[in-house]
Amino acid sequence: MTTAQTVERRTLLTRALDTIERVGNKVPHPAIIFLGLIGLIIVLSAVFSLLGTEVTFEQAVLGQDDLETVTVAAKSLLDADGIRFLFTSTVSNFNGFGVVGVVVVAMIGVGLAEEAGLISAFIKRLVKVTPARFITLIVVFLGVMSSIATDAGYLVLIPLAGAVYVSLGRNPLAGIAAAFAGVGGGFGVNLLITPSDGMLAEITNEAIADPTQHVSITGNMYFSIVSTIVVTIVATLVSEKFVEPRLGPWNPADAPEDEAATAPASNDLTPEEQRGLRWAGWGLLGVTAFVLLLSLPPWGPLRNPETGSLIEGSPLMGSIIFLILLFFFVMGLAYGKGAGTIKNSADVINPMVKTIAGLAGLIFLLLIISQFIAYFNYSNLGTIAAVNMADALEHANLGTVPLILGLIAMTAVIDIFIGGVVPKWAIFAPIFVPLFIQLGISPNLAVAAYRVGDSPVNIVTPLMPYFALIVIFAERYKRKIGVGSIISLMLPYTVALLVAWTALLVGWYLLGLPLGPGGASIYL
Repeated sequence: MTTAQTVERRTLLTRALDTIERVGNKVPHPAIIFLGLIGLIIVLSAVFSLLGTEVTFEQAVLGQDDLETVTVAAKSLLDADGIRFLFTSTVSNFNGFGVVGVVVVAMIGVGLAEEAGLISAFIKRLVKVTPARFITLIVVFLGVMSSIATDAGYLVLIPLAGAVYVSLGRNPLAGIAAAFAGVGGGFGVNLLITPSDGMLAEITNEAIADPTQHVSITGNMYFSIVSTIVVTIVATLVSEKFVEPRLGPWNPADAPEDEAATAPASNDLTPEEQRGLRWAGWGLLGVTAFVLLLSLPPWGPLRNPETGSLIEGSPLMGSIIFLILLFFFVMGLAYGKGAGTIKNSADVINPMVKTIAGLAGLIFLLLIISQFIAYFNYSNLGTIAAVNMADALEHANLGTVPLILGLIAMTAVIDIFIGGVVPKWAIFAPIFVPLFIQLGISPNLAVAAYRVGDSPVNIVTPLMPYFALIVIFAERYKRKIGVGSIISLMLPYTVALLVAWTALLVGWYLLGLPLGPGGASIYL
């Protein structure tokens, strides 16, 4: 391909993304979009209910050994029961929407650390010791690794990446995009065992009819480790070769007046900042020692009280959001005392109040989103669509490679509408796990294919709970940025990750490589 052809191809791609951005940003405020979607779901639920639409399938249930046969019918939101649900569930829908509490609780500690000056001082130190050419790679890698702490990457790393890029004189939207690609696009893999690994393994075992077959929590470990490296490299290349050049230089005048930020004149730390960082380091060590004391001993209260595990079902993994609050609160307080930015109790309380006040717009949007998700789940339309697509794939009599590709594609499509790792796999596992076994293929390969399809779409679907938060972070650096801007920003990552990751899995299968330790072979 000639240079001219390459430039032309990039120009066409850039124009396509620009069109997506323009169209996406012309749609109304996200709250209005979700109100419209609520109206659409209400109408569709009534239509499919009148048509008597239903599906019957076997579903894996966490904590149970046998599969459960379930019949799910479309439920109307316009009949008597549906209307009662509409009128009585608003508060419970919002209370049950975990993202709200997660964001508020975690951001209290982060807000104190930011207002005290810890974040800016840490960025200066990071920029000072890290070669600039490795910043994107590190941001993406930390994003992928953040899945060990569930939602921490969305709340901490993504806004931090934007600030790091500002300090380097680079476009902060590129930093946000790179971090989002790592956190969301690579959520399904890690170098370490994550909570989702245990849940996927348990659901898979419940879907295996043969009691002699079994998958372990480490069944995808080798593939996950290599995938972590591949996702990091691909997302880094997309960031530096396409996304950041397309964004161009950042103009601080584009930021809202109350969020105006510029690159610091110098990344040298003042004596006060150096002392604050030392104090914050002691705070970090103190909290870490305290948490380890509660976790490492056999009697540790943060272990699973029944199994003693520190991963599966443990209070430690269930307290990640509180730990984010605790770590950032203590480190922010210690930094503020050391640097002299915190002098009294008002200097502690006011930043936290300011942080919550700044989340008001997001909290309102999450109120609307929580209603949409509740109504969508009540209607059963998502489950019906997922089961019908899975049944169609099951009866297509495909070979192993087409089946892998079909599972990846179907998971990616359904992920637009149904988020979360567990809900989709609970539906898919009883269908696809037996299919893979019939072909003489390990269920571990089905899990690997599901991972590949589940993560990359997270970063382009507005229905993903944290998508609205990403828009809020981006608005710090560019006025009037909208859903279309974020989708066009992240779409190259989604396409590149799906293609590269799928190629990795297909190649892995064709080579017959083990997916994990302990005999986790491709073949039965």
